[in-house]
Amino acid sequence: MTTTPNDGAVRAGESIAVEPAVTDLPGHRLVLGADNPMPLASGQLLGPFTVAYQTYGTLNTERSNAILVCHALTGDQYVAEDHPVTGRPGWWERVVGPGRTVDTDRYFVICVNVLAGCMGSAGPKDIDPRSGRPFGLNFPLITISDMVSAQKLVVEHLGIEKLFAVIGGSMGAMQALEWAARYPEMVFCAIPIAGAARHSAQNIAFHEVGRQAIMADPNWAGGDYYARDTTPERGLAVARMAAHITYLSDSALHTKFGRNLQDRQAITFGFDADFQIESYLRHQGRSFVERFDANSYLYITRAMDYFDLAAEHGDHLPGAFKDSAVRFCLISFTSDWLFPTSESRQIVHALNAVAAPVSFVEIETDSGHDAFLLDEPEFFRILSGFLQGAADQRGLA
Repeated sequence: MTTTPNDGAVRAGESIAVEPAVTDLPGHRLVLGADNPMPLASGQLLGPFTVAYQTYGTLNTERSNAILVCHALTGDQYVAEDHPVTGRPGWWERVVGPGRTVDTDRYFVICVNVLAGCMGSAGPKDIDPRSGRPFGLNFPLITISDMVSAQKLVVEHLGIEKLFAVIGGSMGAMQALEWAARYPEMVFCAIPIAGAARHSAQNIAFHEVGRQAIMADPNWAGGDYYARDTTPERGLAVARMAAHITYLSDSALHTKFGRNLQDRQAITFGFDADFQIESYLRHQGRSFVERFDANSYLYITRAMDYFDLAAEHGDHLPGAFKDSAVRFCLISFTSDWLFPTSESRQIVHALNAVAAPVSFVEIETDSGHDAFLLDEPEFFRILSGFLQGAADQRGLA
């Protein structure tokens, strides 16, 4: 299925104003681009628009202890607190918090809900002032560079001239790399985790399967389901199920589920969830639709597909980091087949080519791509050690 924007779409060079949808989500809201609309990679201008973010810890007097945490595709700004929709713990509470690896007694942590997200930042479900209705597919396409541009405005609003660190896993790693490449003067160190400098054909293919699942749901209604008070729940759930498989590893699936049956002693010779893995994936799909917008899923996966840091520099990746003083630490996981170690090594080689300061660690684990979200003591140790070394270099107490 192919789609085109509705008649209300804004063309390149035109300015787009965004009125936020009514929400009672807790946290910070910032209206940006009111006087000077923000240029998008598509050639459109965005403003005014709202960005939602959370902070943890205290910014020191020198404003030198700020860490920007960039979330992944299905993440949001609620890093280290209970999620306001699901009630579940923040997605990185194992890492961020008082006394934890990213110690909020020491660092001031910022996390911004990405543009096109669905937790308070401007996106497809917000209101188009021209029509008084949700944008749907009339919202402009967003790229990783656009997400970073909005984050930069938030950082500047907070009076921070230079971030101590930018950290992110998966799509968050793409944002960390974009920050280091575009604004090296604003970043002391960058920690891309389980990421890549460009999205692979395989990953684009997985995303397309998910998007087509959403678009094939009759309730998607060409992206205008908001007006119909419906949600393409089945399509979004299938998209989540397919994606979730890629976040795990064969070994992890075998260890956790194997071919174990779900609440039965024998197969049913039908299409119910006979196996535990089937039940698990169905649960992942159902719980996901409670907190995520289907159109946001389309937009954010597309942003990841478009990411290609080398293309921005004549298809020469080292050019992205030329003369950079940013200190890098890249981390990958042995069982990650979504963003394999080879892709992190490509970035390391590019950094070596321009003599940029870089450390690289491949952590052995069976947890797959999601290892950075799980209880991985070696990962915690590596991250903590690099942050401590960088803090010593910068003179942070």
